[in-house]
Amino acid sequence: MIISFEPIGIIHTPFQAKEGMPIQSKGAEAVKAEVVVNEEFAEGLADLDGFSHIILIYHFHQSEGFRLKVKPFLDNVERGVFSTRAPKRPNAIGFSVVKLLRIEKNRLFIENADMLDGTPLLDIKPYVPAFDLYEVEKSGWTENKTGSLNKRKSDKRFD
Repeated sequence: MIISFEPIGIIHTPFQAKEGMPIQSKGAEAVKAEVVVNEEFAEGLADLDGFSHIILIYHFHQSEGFRLKVKPFLDNVERGVFSTRAPKRPNAIGFSVVKLLRIEKNRLFIENADMLDGTPLLDIKPYVPAFDLYEVEKSGWTENKTGSLNKRKSDKRFD
């Protein structure tokens, strides 16, 4: 089975290189960016401005190949790739929950951007707390490692 996706737009951020980027959108507070949705999809943005946060699904376009065991940014121990959010994955798909500031025609102005400039956008979904927010019982190896996300930045481990 072959599955292919065509980008619906492009994400423009201040990050030209992977090194030094925030590792999650929660750690990218106040980082502003612009999402340009292709004109033919602009009509699909109707009613999106009623949401304060959206989910961007995108392609890790600078990521090549993958490893099934990786050392994630929050740890120095190898972990199974599916227990991480590492960019080197069998399908190089990423997602971020970002704050939607405003929409102007086919342009979305967002905050909390944690992706590279030029990232191809695959989809947009509204963030709905009633659907997306869960009380969790456990958070695996990340327990007690997620504090100070603003200070944690991307490095060369996934080059």
